[in-house]
Amino acid sequence: MTKAISVPSNCQVPAFVGNKQIKFIEKAVPQPGPGQLLLQVRANALCGSERSQFFDGTSTTPGHEAAGTVVIAGLNTRTLVGTPGVVFLMDFCGLCRSCRLGFTNQCLQKRGDMGFNKDGGYGQYELIHESIFFPVPEEFSATEGTLLLDIMGTGGHSIERCQLMRPDIESLLVLGAGPIGLGVLMMAKIILGKHVKVYLTDIVSYRLKLAEQLGGLPINVSKTTISAGLKAHGADSADMAVDTSGKQAARQDGHNALAQRGSLICVGHGEGITLKISPDIIAPERSVVGSEYFRYDELAANLRRLKQHRSYLNQIITHRFGVEEIQKSFDLFFGGETGKVIIEQ
Repeated sequence: MTKAISVPSNCQVPAFVGNKQIKFIEKAVPQPGPGQLLLQVRANALCGSERSQFFDGTSTTPGHEAAGTVVIAGLNTRTLVGTPGVVFLMDFCGLCRSCRLGFTNQCLQKRGDMGFNKDGGYGQYELIHESIFFPVPEEFSATEGTLLLDIMGTGGHSIERCQLMRPDIESLLVLGAGPIGLGVLMMAKIILGKHVKVYLTDIVSYRLKLAEQLGGLPINVSKTTISAGLKAHGADSADMAVDTSGKQAARQDGHNALAQRGSLICVGHGEGITLKISPDIIAPERSVVGSEYFRYDELAANLRRLKQHRSYLNQIITHRFGVEEIQKSFDLFFGGETGKVIIEQ
């Protein structure tokens, strides 16, 4: 192995034991093999996709929005010890047909998903393949680095999918104003332009107020319908819709609110949608499109956007906790009244 920073043989990591309980256990610190890096994690963002891990438990250390510093570099790696950066969720192979074309989010021989079936970023150290590490300049904190992942990455990829389906987007309906929905809002404003009207639906007033602060037009669906909410903002429909909720009712209403030539972009995993092909799809030339995470090669463009829109993007981070307060952070996050919550180490 190349030059390394001294690390302990064991460390304390949070264990998600189920029933919304997090305890600390001791785990061995892994050693990198050829082509691998060991990171000392500095920050990891909470995500709604960790709900099942928090509620039901997991033997894996969660955390898939990690930023840290390389402390050991294995053989046949080029990244220098001390390099800060972020971790791409999907441990893609880099060799398959999809990866060769850049579609690393659609890898045909994926080795795993960090934080889901491979230990992730809530531990003190994380072992990764070098191919999924993206260096980030030291001018950015680790917490800011996490913005490149689910917020900018997933949010920006959904906007790219929108652009693929329609070139003349003037309005966007975002279903769900959780962190991913807010990320879609911000990336829409950055990529499509401030002039694009972005409507956001939710039932949590806190998140809708944050959406408004970020330039969105809120619709509280606990008090009104999407149709009535759009009319209150002077609109009858939206050019495109992005679902981050994963709920069938939201998808149905979002699709019904689409203008002709509109598309429903599905980001949130979960429930389905029922459509009649002729009136819902063929006649208005609407479509339903998937948007899965993002491609590794999108990180470079998003880093440039982070430099340009740093203060705007940082507004989504509403809470920061030390890892010793991880139980408190998850309780608060799943209470709904937060933006992006970060565990800092």
